[in-house]
Amino acid sequence: MRFSTITAAGLLASGVSANLHELAVAAGKKYFGTATDNSELTDTAYVEILKDAKMFGQITPGNGQKWQFTEKSQGVFSYTSGDEIADFAKTNSKLLRCHTLVWHSQLPTWVSSGTWTKEQLTSIIDTHISNVAGHYKGQCYAWDVVNEALNEDGTYRDSVFYKVLGTDFIPIAFKAAAAADADAKLYYNDYSIELAGNKQKEVLNIIKNIKDSGARIDGLGLQAHLIVGSAGSRTALSAVLQSYVDAGVTEVAYTELDIRHKAIPADTAAQEQQATDYVSVVGACLDIAECVGVTIWDYTDKYSWIPSVFPGTGEALPWDENLKPKPAYTSISSLLAAAGKGGAAPATSAPAVATSAAAAVTTSAAAAAPTSDAPAAATSGAGRWAQCGGNGFTGSTTCQSGLTCQKQNDYYSQCV
Repeated sequence: MRFSTITAAGLLASGVSANLHELAVAAGKKYFGTATDNSELTDTAYVEILKDAKMFGQITPGNGQKWQFTEKSQGVFSYTSGDEIADFAKTNSKLLRCHTLVWHSQLPTWVSSGTWTKEQLTSIIDTHISNVAGHYKGQCYAWDVVNEALNEDGTYRDSVFYKVLGTDFIPIAFKAAAAADADAKLYYNDYSIELAGNKQKEVLNIIKNIKDSGARIDGLGLQAHLIVGSAGSRTALSAVLQSYVDAGVTEVAYTELDIRHKAIPADTAAQEQQATDYVSVVGACLDIAECVGVTIWDYTDKYSWIPSVFPGTGEALPWDENLKPKPAYTSISSLLAAAGKGGAAPATSAPAVATSAAAAVTTSAAAAAPTSDAPAAATSGAGRWAQCGGNGFTGSTTCQSGLTCQKQNDYYSQCV
């Protein structure tokens, strides 16, 4: 898919915003956001883009809320790193997606190397979550409660949690999170679950097991660490999002999106393919009403995690290492702008994919998403998900008919 007729520069020249969050909200989504990390907040030029509430309406701490930072020693809690990002979100009118409570990685050795009974490890999980989620109570729009419980083939990771508690560690964590913060949306988050397959099917089982246990799960987070040319079609991606909704979650989101080149520097053709892939992913979110938003895993190649983990690959983000927008950025802004004007209507239905472990896996052929030329109906007041209040907010506090202005935190209220 080419975007030669609609560019970010053209949008600006015509008076239309090219700010991603602003465009996403106009297109009916709750947010467009990014991850960040503490060390990056000293980069003035980087922060100028990051803090723009119209560009990014949501933020995720890349590391500061993980177990190794919040409870490095048993029973000793520290929130310095996480608080810095949370405070940045408040100051700059952004929703905070909190990340993460239970994960096999970046886990202190006192947890991972301990010899625990089921009762002991359950108590450790409960104590950790009640303290950390309790500390951030009222600040987090959502929590990634459990992160990456599965291997690439859909089997369970041989983590300390699984060794001691089996699959029960997941509902244990969700029950503790619900008790600690009744208002935060509770997510299971994982990678390589964007397309139909064994891992996607096992995530459906995880959702079922959490619900069958009596615990609450609200959302499913798809990390979407993808490779240029292999991201999948918009139709196939939409179908998988719908499969999670059908399994019983009330919302889904792309939580850590980046699309890396297998060889760098990327040539023009590769950059165009990357732009097309970003359109497929963001377009899939547009197609599913329950997809609340997209978070990129930092916004610039300057701070991408990929080169250090996958040497020789990278350039995965919409801004280059010099903080200049790339074709991927233009493709996203163009797509969102068209959707907000009624030019890219959501699909009326998504093709079916496996809805249980016993179901057959199907892969849909690539197809263009349905479009509509009908303009959006004129309405008064702020639309769904638009900001309508908060400390320092100077815009409209009136929502469209049928919506109410709901406080998310002291700095951010939205029409819902």
